[in-house]
Amino acid sequence: MKKSGLDVHKDTIFCAVYDGKSYSVVKEFSTTRVSIRELGSYLQSERVKKVAMESTSTYWVPVWDILWELGFDLKLVNPLHIKQMPGRKSDAKDAQWIAELLHKNMLRGSLVPGPLIQELRAYTRESSDRVTFPTSC
Repeated sequence: MKKSGLDVHKDTIFCAVYDGKSYSVVKEFSTTRVSIRELGSYLQSERVKKVAMESTSTYWVPVWDILWELGFDLKLVNPLHIKQMPGRKSDAKDAQWIAELLHKNMLRGSLVPGPLIQELRAYTRESSDRVTFPTSC
């Protein structure tokens, strides 16, 4: 089964597909909704089911949401766990490395709660920003 590794940045997503023997050409996508949907179509055309992504900050969220809607089995991985290995000097090589580690089942995913919990957390953050508590005397 083919697996994909994504290296997600603010403006770009590097995508590698790995079949256990060789990598596809690493493709670069932008982070617009249209381009992320194109990424999803590309992964479906390659018959990829499992996708691991690495991202700093929250750049992964729209990618996750769209690929989740498209039915992919997703794993968000901590960049610190990926960067431990020397020798990769480019985003394209990072994407390939993520795909290979996913294929070998060597990645530990971060907890990403389901859509309902994410929505509840968003409401909680928004309400806590609006509520001010009196200081103690």
